[in-house]
Amino acid sequence: MTLAGALVRIFWYLVKNLDKKRACEKLDKTGDIKARDARIQELVPEWANYMIELMGNKKSTVTVFGKENIPQDSAVVFIANHQGYLDIPVLLGYSNKQMGFIAKAEILKVPILSGWMKLMQCVFLKRNSPKQSIEAMAKGVETVKQGYSLVIFPEGHRSKGGPVQKFKPGSFKLAFRSEAPIVPVTIDGTWHLFEEKGKPNAGDIKVTFHPAIPTKGVTREEQSEIPSKVQKIVESALS
Repeated sequence: MTLAGALVRIFWYLVKNLDKKRACEKLDKTGDIKARDARIQELVPEWANYMIELMGNKKSTVTVFGKENIPQDSAVVFIANHQGYLDIPVLLGYSNKQMGFIAKAEILKVPILSGWMKLMQCVFLKRNSPKQSIEAMAKGVETVKQGYSLVIFPEGHRSKGGPVQKFKPGSFKLAFRSEAPIVPVTIDGTWHLFEEKGKPNAGDIKVTFHPAIPTKGVTREEQSEIPSKVQKIVESALS
């Protein structure tokens, strides 16, 4: 399948589910947040799994390790390496944890998809605007404190199967300021699904959720050591 063909099918999938999106938006407007979140938790993994199956022509495999390491009684900040576009669907489809993520503000221009992301409690960031970056960080902290987990890719860019790039320390401020546990995540193989050949392709994917690292009460000195510590943990499970 070509990339254009895959994008058309993904968009058509979203169009077919517009009624479900509107139902979630109605729950949001009426303030029935618990029902909204429950519905989102049912629908988003379905969409994520469809994405993975579509890109790999149903031939891809996803193996998950350490799911028991994900705290279920609180929101967490997932810190993961970033290999490819399919990293996010893999996490949404295989974590069993409702989550949003830090996304580029440009995505707000994408019809339908941006609406789903708002319902998921994603936070939108304008990278070339220092003021908006500060506002986005504050929004992210509040989102986590309200009980919604968020995903951050501290490399900033996709490695496309290459070495893990240095984790940016500023990416960890969300966890420190919200005092949420950090769950390091190793994603291995997603780059095969697109980046390897520049078109949809099958691949074997391995996702490892490592034990959570507490951030509440840690000193400034301990905070400065966490980014490199998390990167070493993430790299330890790569092939």
